[in-house]
Amino acid sequence: MTDFLLELLNKGGYLGIFLLMAAENIFPPIPSEVIMGGAGLLVAKGEMTFWAVWIVATLGTVFGNLFWYWIGVRWSEEQLKRIIDRWGRWLTFEWDEFTKARDIFRKYGDGIVFLLRFSPILRTIVSLPAGLAHMKLWRFCLFTALGSGVWNAVLIFGGQTAAPLVERFEKLAGYGVVAFVLAGVLFYVYRVVTWKPVKAHENGE
Repeated sequence: MTDFLLELLNKGGYLGIFLLMAAENIFPPIPSEVIMGGAGLLVAKGEMTFWAVWIVATLGTVFGNLFWYWIGVRWSEEQLKRIIDRWGRWLTFEWDEFTKARDIFRKYGDGIVFLLRFSPILRTIVSLPAGLAHMKLWRFCLFTALGSGVWNAVLIFGGQTAAPLVERFEKLAGYGVVAFVLAGVLFYVYRVVTWKPVKAHENGE
């Protein structure tokens, strides 16, 4: 499994990493930890460079978040309710999570976009209230890039540092990757099954 992941990332190259990181922020169940950890292993092997991976991954993260930012800019909160009511199950967005991100954004301001980059759930959702509040585009991109840049660097460095252990315990590492991906899939299935539409929340169900 480890070899398959590395081969996939290697064939995709830097463009592949950019697209995967953009997709990870548009469709949250895709795990950035696996993508960046695998890229870190390739850096350790000398097949990619740390700074090139870091730059394209961070640009991909910003690009993916711009998708939700522009939705927030163009749509009203009432329209978002209808969208989450229809598609929230598959995006694993719950209205309560959106309102939580919105309230945090309103309380702490633009800088929270940086801090929430380290939250597994709210880091994508916060782009919606940022767009709704018409946060200046350059500030949104700056804080998103700074927060995601720190997080991506940690993940890449972690994969790079773990490379000797991965090579030594390759079979166990493969099982670890499978377990991590499987956990992500199971978490996604759990979110889909337990998700409640907006109307259910409004009726107090």
